Amino acid sequence: MSKQNPKNTTADTSSEENRLIAERREKLHALKAESNAYPNDFHPNTNAAELQRRFADDDTETLAQVDETFALAGRMLAKRVMGKIAFVKVQDGTGSMQFVVQRDNLPEGIYQQFKQWDIGDIIGGSGPIFRTQKGELSVKPSELRLLTKSLRPLPEKFHGLTDTETRYRQRYVDLIMNEETRKVFHTRSKIIRFIRDFMEAPGREFLEVETPMMHPIPGGATARPFVTHHNALDLQMYLRVAPELYLKRLTVGGLDRVYEINRNFRNEGVSTRHNPEFTMLEFYWAYATYEDLIDLTEKMLQGLALEVTGGTTVEFEGRNLEFKAPFDRMSVEESVRKYNPDLANADLWDAATLKKACAEREIHIDDSWGEGKVLIELFDATVESKLLNPTFITAYPTEVSPLSRRNDDNPLITDRFELFIAGREIANGFSELNDPEDQAARFQEQVSQKDAGDLEAMHYDSDYIRALEYGMPPTAGEGIGIDRLVMLLTDSPSIRDVLLFPYMRPEA
Repeated sequence: MSKQNPKNTTADTSSEENRLIAERREKLHALKAESNAYPNDFHPNTNAAELQRRFADDDTETLAQVDETFALAGRMLAKRVMGKIAFVKVQDGTGSMQFVVQRDNLPEGIYQQFKQWDIGDIIGGSGPIFRTQKGELSVKPSELRLLTKSLRPLPEKFHGLTDTETRYRQRYVDLIMNEETRKVFHTRSKIIRFIRDFMEAPGREFLEVETPMMHPIPGGATARPFVTHHNALDLQMYLRVAPELYLKRLTVGGLDRVYEINRNFRNEGVSTRHNPEFTMLEFYWAYATYEDLIDLTEKMLQGLALEVTGGTTVEFEGRNLEFKAPFDRMSVEESVRKYNPDLANADLWDAATLKKACAEREIHIDDSWGEGKVLIELFDATVESKLLNPTFITAYPTEVSPLSRRNDDNPLITDRFELFIAGREIANGFSELNDPEDQAARFQEQVSQKDAGDLEAMHYDSDYIRALEYGMPPTAGEGIGIDRLVMLLTDSPSIRDVLLFPYMRPEA
């Protein structure tokens, strides 16, 4: 016997799906001929989660005393018809509830109509609450209505929607079929709500603000921007790569503590950790230093772990990560020496020695880079992946920190940190550079790098320099990657798992 051709299997599946869609369209047309096929006058007065919570411990006798009618609507995910009675699983936005549908409990003819309804249809029913003989909490509808006809069949119930690309591309089906997906996005909402409450709590009182998403000059990060065009003004503009320079303008204006939960856009590669658009928490705190930010970040993340998991130990990719403060702290130099013991202190600021070390480790570098940039490339390649528990890396080279304040004792480094967890960057913060002349010189250096071919180098922002010339108080600022944080706290291996609509190539 010859093996079945996989292409034929695909064709057969598509043909069967088309047949089912055609059947459902016929049902829809019949409904339209008789009445309004898409009614909008059914009003639920409860939901599945509320019913499960309210009556979780009530037995049959107790429920029999409840003199209420409960109206519930949702998608029909399962239907088992047994003569004059049927058991239906209805899923709404909070969970699922069983309907026990009895012919004699409904108006004349409704049960026959119900038997023609399909899995995936959205229905509404109202009636009393009770428990079946098997003890399952259920609603017994005395009213039952078809609210929305589903024209496409859902994935086969025993295997659900398992193809990863289809899950990302058709997130609406993924949310219908996969409870774990729904949990991830409920947790994401919980994380963002916690962050807002944390930032605005008494004693912190940061002000939430909004800044532009289209910029005449891309700034605030070394990243390649998306380019767009404003037709009315005939002006080339850029989607925001970071809100930093606008938020710091507000600090100049006297808003001493500001934050924004913002969408950023960077025209770079796509990976399990990168999406062209992503969410950040970015905040600025006047009269604070990067060390104050470290302390605040520890408190926030420890609190988040407690809020989401109930403890400070977070399981991620088979490892237990400890979110209990204080987190580990190392300078860039200390971390590079720790994981490259063949290098001495003096080697880390000698360009020739660093470049040789990179060559031996097959790390690509550019001849034009200074020792600070080369040191960071060495760090990225040999240290970053080893930082599993939350670790603050401090004292970044000035060369790779164009917006950070120079360290008072060593001008080669800045008062900056990055937070790494599970081998990935989660946060970036620093004491801000508020010297307008120093900032202008660093912008000019970035322009030189851009002219030399660096597509991620910053532009010169003359208005930002003008703002600094009015005087920005000593300030510290930080950005925290919300998407990566959600990945950690939900044990999600890819950034696409925590974005409702991740970037996907167009379908063929």
